[in-house]
Amino acid sequence: MTAPLPAIFLDTRALETRWVAGDLSRPVIVLLHEGLGCVALWREFPERLALATGHPVFLYSRFGYGGSAAEPRPWPVDYLQREALQVLPRVLDAAGIASCVLLGHSDGASIALVYAGATQDPRVRGVIVMAPHVFAEACGVASIQHLRQDYPQGLRQKLAKYHGENVDCAFHGWSEAWTQPAFAQWNVESFLPGICVPLLQIQGEQDQYGSDAQLRAIEAGVSGGCHTALLAACQHAPHFEQPAQTLRLIQDYLSVQGL
Repeated sequence: MTAPLPAIFLDTRALETRWVAGDLSRPVIVLLHEGLGCVALWREFPERLALATGHPVFLYSRFGYGGSAAEPRPWPVDYLQREALQVLPRVLDAAGIASCVLLGHSDGASIALVYAGATQDPRVRGVIVMAPHVFAEACGVASIQHLRQDYPQGLRQKLAKYHGENVDCAFHGWSEAWTQPAFAQWNVESFLPGICVPLLQIQGEQDQYGSDAQLRAIEAGVSGGCHTALLAACQHAPHFEQPAQTLRLIQDYLSVQGL
C-alpha cells in the first residue's frame, strides 16, 4: 500500500481521498459513499470502523462530490455501473490497494456489487453493503422527489458545507438521474451471480429509499453466500442510526471470514 495522499489524480482530475490507519497486514476497508455523500459526510464512522476492526480504512469522494473534480451533467442512467467499472479499479490502482473489503452505502453499495460481480477482482476479499439497491423502486424515487422540493429551501445550504462548489453538481446530477423516466428500468441484478466472495448486507426496517425486496434479490442472486441483517428503529443510514449494532455486524463478518 502506498503512503497516504490527500488526493489522487485520474487523467489530471483530482479525487479527494482520506486514509485512516490500521493493521497493514489486513485488507483495506474501502468506503464507497451514498448518492449525496463524500469523504466529510462519513463523519466519525471511518475512525470508529478502524478502531473496532483494526483494518486500515480508505475513502474517496467521487467526481462531482466533496473536494473532487466536478462531473459534467446530466449523469446517464448507468452512472453507477460506469463508476464501478471505469473509475473504481483505477482508484484502487492509484491508491496502491492490493487487498480490500468493499463497504458501500446506498449508491456506493450498488457500485460495490457491480464491481465485485463484474470483475471477480482477486483484490476484493469481501463485500459489505448498507441500504443497497439493485433495481429502482417507486418509494426511493418518491423520497428523492421530496428532497428536490426541499433543496432550495435549506438542504442546499446544509450540503454546501460538505460539497462546496460541487453542491449543485452532486445534488442535481444524482437526483436528475434517479428521477428521469428511463431510470425506472435501471437494474443491476445481472451482476450478482458473479459475486463469489461472502457478502454482508445491512438495511434499516424503515429505509425510505428501498424495501427489503432489495435484500431478497441480492440473497437470491449472489454465489458466495450472504448474511442479511434488517435493523429495527433504523432508516437509510445504519452506520449513523444504529452504529453499535452496525459495527458489531461488521466485526463479526470480518472475524468469521478470517479477514
